[in-house]
Amino acid sequence: MKQYDFYIVPTPIGNLGDITKRAIDVLKSVDIIACEDIRVTQKLLNHFDIKTKCISYHKFNEKERINKFLEILGEGKKIALVSDAGTPLICDPGAVVVDELRKSGFKITALAGANAVVTFLSQIPREDEQFKFIGFMPKNEQQIVQIISENQNTDLVFYESPNRILKTLKLIQSTFPSVKIAVGRELTKMFEEVIIDNVENILTYFETTVPKGEFVCLIYRNMKQTGDYDLDKKIKKLQKKNFKAKEISVILSELYDLNKNEVYKRILEL
Repeated sequence: MKQYDFYIVPTPIGNLGDITKRAIDVLKSVDIIACEDIRVTQKLLNHFDIKTKCISYHKFNEKERINKFLEILGEGKKIALVSDAGTPLICDPGAVVVDELRKSGFKITALAGANAVVTFLSQIPREDEQFKFIGFMPKNEQQIVQIISENQNTDLVFYESPNRILKTLKLIQSTFPSVKIAVGRELTKMFEEVIIDNVENILTYFETTVPKGEFVCLIYRNMKQTGDYDLDKKIKKLQKKNFKAKEISVILSELYDLNKNEVYKRILEL
């Protein structure tokens, strides 16, 4: 079996039963586990009777930990990196140290495991496989509106916290009042909830239900609202030039970064 110096190990996003046997084996076999919050990780380790020593590694001490990791690895020891939940480096710390370790020639591998985005997307209907994931929405309202507006022609996926979800939903509604969205929370846990509806209904629901848990959201692409370029006018203009439906869908998808299949569907609807 190939040996690595540094292991990136996903941990469950909720249900502890989702951890893999390989993850448990790696966490038991390494010399050090680097984690965001030792208290959080220790609960997981205690559950699976893992005795490995932990040291803190988070976004506030990433750079200063690099020398410590280099020292440990230089002694021939092994390190595993975990986040509080899910996969490290995906909206979690890790990129800084991984970059440095690769430059220093250490062997790194990542285990397969839990990820909130994949878990969420695998249980909601979508037109195709294309989507854009932006991590957490920014706190600035103007930036949120700008992101929503700029990505209206793609399925936009993002994380949100329970104390900010209502604010973000209101901004989505004010930008595109009738847009369809999907919202998931408490994924893999006992009170898991996934809702797909127009933004107004979902906003009303969470205004009357205290939002708890971390949220994963998707704003469905909105082909009927196409910003400064009026899609229907573009289609009709090209039709007058005797372009066929397939040709038009290719032209507009290339010019305006639209989904070709959605454009074709819109042509047939006109």
